[in-house]
Formats: sequence, C-alpha cells, structure tokens
Amino acid sequence: LVSIQRLKRELIDIRRSTSPQRELLSSILRSDHELIGEKTHIYFRDVFDHVLRISESVDSYRDMLAGLLDIYVSSVSNKMNEVMKILTVFASIFIPLTFIAGIYGMNFEDMPELRWKWSYPILWVIFITLPVVLLTYFKKKKWL
Repeated sequence: LVSIQRLKRELIDIRRSTSPQRELLSSILRSDHELIGEKTHIYFRDVFDHVLRISESVDSYRDMLAGLLDIYVSSVSNKMNEVMKILTVFASIFIPLTFIAGIYGMNFEDMPELRWKWSYPILWVIFITLPVVLLTYFKKKKWL
C-alpha cells in the first residue's frame, strides 16, 4: 500500500512537470516566430511528441495503479469479511448460551425448573446440543 501511494505521488509529480511543458511546446509550435527556424521547429515537434508520449504513459500508469489499489482494498476487505464471519459464528453460538446462563444465574427463589430432578442434566443437554446444532447449520450453509 505504501509503495502504491509513493508511486502514485511520483506519477503526480511527473504529470505536474510534463503538463506545463506540453502547453509551452504546443504554443511554440502554433506560433510563427522568426527566431524559431524551420529546422528548430522540427526539434520542437519531436520534443513535443516525446512529452505527449510521457504524459500518456503517466496516465496509463496512474490507471494501472488505481486498479492495483482497488485490488488491494478488495483483498483487505475480503480478509476482514472472513474475520467478521468467524466472529459472527462465535457470537451466534455463545449469545444464546449466555442468555440461558444469565436467566438461571439470577437467583430467583420461584423458578419451578430448579426443583425438578432432571433440570441440571437437561440444561447441560441444551448447552451441548445448541452449539452442535448451530455449527451443523452453519456448515450446511457453507458459512464455515
């Protein structure tokens, strides 16, 4: 990224220096001044063509650098999306478990299922089954 930005700045500097030269040479070629002879005019035309080619090359390189920057940003975005997907899967698994644990951790005296003989094992079955079901669902959807 740093090298792409550095190259882009260098191309802008080259563009800034060639643009005035192109305009100056263009105005020299359009004018019919007696100090510029026909032989000199040919050299100015040649220099103007070179400056024009350089300017076009700079534009082409600038477009290529913009494409490279887009590819880089896209690749970083894809990596970030992968990380976000994993974090979402973890959150989707642990938020329901945290909710259930939070409800049973409130220490209310009037919770009927606390007096049931099988409430504790059933809670563990839910804690184990819910993540397994969610992971299976995520794998079927090809999110993992």
